[in-house]
Amino acid sequence: MFSLPSRFVAPAVALACFLVSLDTCAIPVFARQYEMSCAACHSAFPRLNTFGKEFASNNYRLPTWREKTVDTGDKLLALPDEVPFAVRAQAYIQGREGESIDPINGDRVEADSDFQAPYLVKLLSSAPLSEHLTYYFYGIFAEKGENGEVIIEDAWIRHSDLACTGVGLQLGQFQVSDLMFPRELRLTFQDFMVYRMAGITYERGMILDRAWGPADLALGLVNGNGITDNFNVNSPGYRRPDNLFDDNNSKSAFGRIGVDIPPVAAGIFALSGKRDSATGPAGLLNGERDSDVGMVGIDFSGSIGDKAHWFAQYLWTSWDDFLQPEIGDTVLWPGRQYDWHGGFLGVDYIASDRWAFSLLYNSADSSDLAHTDTIYEGIEIDTLTLTASYYFMRNAKGIIEVNADFLGSNDQEGLYFTGHLDKESYILMGFDVAF
Repeated sequence: MFSLPSRFVAPAVALACFLVSLDTCAIPVFARQYEMSCAACHSAFPRLNTFGKEFASNNYRLPTWREKTVDTGDKLLALPDEVPFAVRAQAYIQGREGESIDPINGDRVEADSDFQAPYLVKLLSSAPLSEHLTYYFYGIFAEKGENGEVIIEDAWIRHSDLACTGVGLQLGQFQVSDLMFPRELRLTFQDFMVYRMAGITYERGMILDRAWGPADLALGLVNGNGITDNFNVNSPGYRRPDNLFDDNNSKSAFGRIGVDIPPVAAGIFALSGKRDSATGPAGLLNGERDSDVGMVGIDFSGSIGDKAHWFAQYLWTSWDDFLQPEIGDTVLWPGRQYDWHGGFLGVDYIASDRWAFSLLYNSADSSDLAHTDTIYEGIEIDTLTLTASYYFMRNAKGIIEVNADFLGSNDQEGLYFTGHLDKESYILMGFDVAF
């Protein structure tokens, strides 16, 4: 049984906007450009309907896209007739059981009620530039209290038909997990947790993709993301104006094969590559060498009638020689392969133009990472989330969400404060609006 804090305050209201990520559609930029409602692409934003998915697969344009450009008399120049920007903002208040616990000394910071306003403010832009080229990006001005800096997450350019082969090329920064279920399209505040824990969110690299009727294939290479620091290029002692965006030559290769035969779509995902190893107290530091990563996943989705939509993902992950000894100290964790697995199951029910309801179950087993006295014991999760969304307008909604944590609170077992030391149930209320 779970309990929720008793103190709640009325939600704070926020301004601004909307967008979605790699597989998006009618962000306000597109709605304005083509003079159509968000409902053309979204059954309940940000969830895409069938037309929205086709719009995305057509490189985010309608056949009439040229009519919405400036007439310069130059066939080799296609400028949008207005600057294509949109804004998104979210504001919440949350009551919860979860605490911030320092894994080294166990110091705790808690707040039973927490104003998270603004939780997120984004500036985004996208437009077709030629018959086959489209760009997309968004920058975050404030998220989770990290004010004073701008972070660029999705930022890419896509060509939809390389050398008339039907092969698409996407180059830039994107989420690897978007090949299965884009996190930005979920209706819940709660995340698809296995994607974050497996480290298949934002990466810099490229994707090649091709569709054959109901089947599609995507292959990619990535090497980390540009959100963190890059590296200066030096020819001994003299600093060049260029930078390295990765500190090794090892790229992670991944791919997905998908088949969509209504009412069910299915896919198989695989990844092979590298990630930073972990060392130091509680595994908080990066080790001196990379760990080999292997990953296999399956995903399924489908619809029941016009209103109910379900989706499921499961991943099996292997990190070879991941936990490294502290430098100059006794070997705490001998070299070995650490396997763990997890996934999620969700259902969205679009009751009407005003109401949408979502159920999301997250589960993961830390397996070989359990009892390692590191923060990676925290991969263990077992939660159920229920969300109700009320749409004041197509681009403005209020949400109420309840998250139940079924894992018991464990006592500290090792030297450090790791594992599931506190339950993570919460209730959240707020607004997600767009223009």
